[in-house]
Amino acid sequence: MNDSRDPIDYPTVGLGMPFEQWTVGRRFKTIGRTITEADITNFVCVTGMLEVLFTNVDYLEKESLIKGRLAPGALVYSFAEGLLMQSVMQHTGLAFLGAELKVQKPAFAGDTIHVRCVVTEARQTSKPGRGIVAAVNEVTNQRGEAVLIYTATRMVKCDDRM
Repeated sequence: MNDSRDPIDYPTVGLGMPFEQWTVGRRFKTIGRTITEADITNFVCVTGMLEVLFTNVDYLEKESLIKGRLAPGALVYSFAEGLLMQSVMQHTGLAFLGAELKVQKPAFAGDTIHVRCVVTEARQTSKPGRGIVAAVNEVTNQRGEAVLIYTATRMVKCDDRM
């Protein structure tokens, strides 16, 4: 391995997808992320979502119709966005413009989620160097079951090399 004075240009990986790669119909899946008990505790504390469904295991075991350590839908959505940030939005995301979201079924501590994404819209803006993209994002658990589906619209940067 050469030192930092090496004239070879090493490309940087993990820089996201520029607008040109957001073609209508394109499909991809993110890496997975397991929801832990600590994630749920930290999330509900930091957001103030201190509902018994998320904070009281005794209630969940004895009174709740839903059994298991339930994760808030907002946590699942936040983790899904984090998975997308890590993979397709680094250095290319300019603005989050909105979303339509529907929770399909509960997610629990121990579930591993992925985001399956299908691009549904891609158009350039009137300003150069940017485009608007929309995608249906299906958040699935380790069994392939959809736990949350949302359509997000974003502004992304064009590839400046093109």
